[in-house]
Amino acid sequence: MSASTSVFVVARNPQADSRLPYLVRLPLEDGLVLKARAPWPATARVYCHRFEEPWPEHADVVDEALVLVCRRRGPAVDLVLDRPRQARSQFVFTEVKGREAIFWQTQKTARAANPGGRVPRGRKLAEPVTITVDTRERYPYRFAHQDVDTVRATVAAGDYAIHATDGRLLAAVERKSLDNLASTLSDGSLVFQLQRLAELPLAAVVVESRYSALFKLEHVSGALLADQLTRLQVRYPGIPIVFADTRRHAEDWTHRFLTTALTDAAEPS
Repeated sequence: MSASTSVFVVARNPQADSRLPYLVRLPLEDGLVLKARAPWPATARVYCHRFEEPWPEHADVVDEALVLVCRRRGPAVDLVLDRPRQARSQFVFTEVKGREAIFWQTQKTARAANPGGRVPRGRKLAEPVTITVDTRERYPYRFAHQDVDTVRATVAAGDYAIHATDGRLLAAVERKSLDNLASTLSDGSLVFQLQRLAELPLAAVVVESRYSALFKLEHVSGALLADQLTRLQVRYPGIPIVFADTRRHAEDWTHRFLTTALTDAAEPS
């Protein structure tokens, strides 16, 4: 295989005294190398640890495959290989007793394991959370039931945003009442809002109503609105449109979406 090809490689660990007898190399960054207890999570999750030395020059390779997807998603890395079996897995980076722990799992082994024992839950952020509310937002969410601060400022896209400590915009949410959703679908302006949201690292639209309420609006065809909404969701699959039932649920979902984006950004690489 050429050097430019993304390849997943498993080799024997040259450290004879290690309890993790395999090395796993992922085509991530400059090549992430982990020590692993097994060459694949066939029957149980596999414990891994970072390999701090260079990849062995004469590695004893036991498995190799082309990579279709190797992508970080928050505290996890999704891995999809170009082969019919043993193709999909995930590496979960978490902490156990204050130390980094890495678990390699498949859907089957994750289901069989204790679901609360190793998969990381909500991580408490060390710094207070501040949500930016766009200055043009009328009657904004106050997040009175959440432990966050708000600040008024211009948001590039959306109505609510979260920023990293260095000022980078991490995620934004566009809020819609049912009437506003219907009007922006009817006049075509929603597509331009989605265009701007698509330029951000993460974005979503939250609707303060149920999907079924579209079909109960007067003076407009609910079926036509649903068709337009579906077409936009197909064209912008990276921007979820969430019907949150009520304003309070939409506020709660907005808070969870933005703070989760901040938590994931704060996870150690």
